[in-house]
Amino acid sequence: MRGELPWTNLDALHRLSMNDLLSEFQLDDHFNEDEREHLNRVWHRLLPWPDAIPGLTHLRKRFVLATLSNGNVALLVNMAKYSALPWDCILSAELVQAYKPDPRPYQMAIRMLGLQSHEVMMVAAHQEDLRSAQAQGMQAAFVPRPLEHGPHHVPDLTPDPAFEIVATDFIDLAQQLGT
Repeated sequence: MRGELPWTNLDALHRLSMNDLLSEFQLDDHFNEDEREHLNRVWHRLLPWPDAIPGLTHLRKRFVLATLSNGNVALLVNMAKYSALPWDCILSAELVQAYKPDPRPYQMAIRMLGLQSHEVMMVAAHQEDLRSAQAQGMQAAFVPRPLEHGPHHVPDLTPDPAFEIVATDFIDLAQQLGT
């Protein structure tokens, strides 16, 4: 589901996938429609990494904080409200109907924030995302999350030397940026 695919509703796709899984494991009869919807929207209730809110709070003293995600606006708003994420702005690839790493979401973020590309820093645990942001003139800060995909799938955590900052977590990032 990257930039070249037609734009779709992610909640609807997740619901289809969930229904397929429930059927495959013969669990269709164990969940009513309300319970399925609650289960499907678990992404809206994700808890942040323990360092995220303290680190973001420090960063927000000096910087504008915006999320730029492939998640839709409703998902991002719900995540922010559920966990009290201190974002100043929610930007979604949904707004330009193109998934990252397509250049359009990055360009939209720069434009909507009213900044020059070199004044924007993408912070992510996904190196592909950071390289795509850099291709649009943004700075990049890598914050590796070794357990993001669980203990049995460890991504390549060797940072690209082109990244301006490599931080152990958001608190370290805030310290490196002088907040």
